[in-house]
Amino acid sequence: MILEPAPTVRELLAFYLEAGVDCALAEEPVDRLAELDVPPPAPRAAPPVEAPRPVAAPAVMRGEATPAPEIAIASAREAARTAPTLEALRELMQSFEGCALKHTATRLVFADGNPQARIMFVGEAPGRDEDIEGLPFVGRSGKLLDLMIGAIGLNRSTAYIANVIPWRPPGNRTPTPQETQICLPFIQRHIELVNPDVLVTLGNPSTQTLLSTREGIMRTRGRWFDYDTGQRKIRALPTFHPAYLLRSPSYKRLAWQDLRAIAKALAGS
Repeated sequence: MILEPAPTVRELLAFYLEAGVDCALAEEPVDRLAELDVPPPAPRAAPPVEAPRPVAAPAVMRGEATPAPEIAIASAREAARTAPTLEALRELMQSFEGCALKHTATRLVFADGNPQARIMFVGEAPGRDEDIEGLPFVGRSGKLLDLMIGAIGLNRSTAYIANVIPWRPPGNRTPTPQETQICLPFIQRHIELVNPDVLVTLGNPSTQTLLSTREGIMRTRGRWFDYDTGQRKIRALPTFHPAYLLRSPSYKRLAWQDLRAIAKALAGS
């Protein structure tokens, strides 16, 4: 039997980072082995039995309590509907307390790029790098997205980028259906205010959420849909999320076909 070499510190740190462990629980390390040498405390005499006292409700810190999902969804719809501009929408989202993700994220990740652009890209949710910088698609997948749109003559000054979920889920976990539904009115109003000629949904979650389909990305990518804002219909094309292409580079050929279709649509309109 051949024993595998023990992982290095660098390899362990990389593993923890990929697993979503990106912060320490305490300022100083704890020596758990030293704790084993501490003798157990002497048994204490049982306290006398007293009459039960009323139990006070635990204190809730301001901003940590969130309303029931149906109330939060209705509140998000009302708030989003009243936003006349993108700046007003950002301010409403900054003050919105209906989504628990807000209290675990570092900051709101609103959007990046040119709001006057003719094309808008929408992903699912921010990751660690996006949570730190407050901008969507700035990590490894963001660099790939920049290369992808650069291949058809676009950049962040000629495109607009956002996510369905504006706050990072803890450990980059998948957002729950309730969290998605709470945030949905905001991205819908976001798209309506930007009013692009072409909407590109990146990956399965954003495609299914915005285009109201249950089909997977393998079936939807490369197909044109109509996204109805209530004011007009926008041509929408799903394609692979850059993070998926990093894991499965063999699908870059299909993504390139989607990009060419996007370029052709922009040139035609």
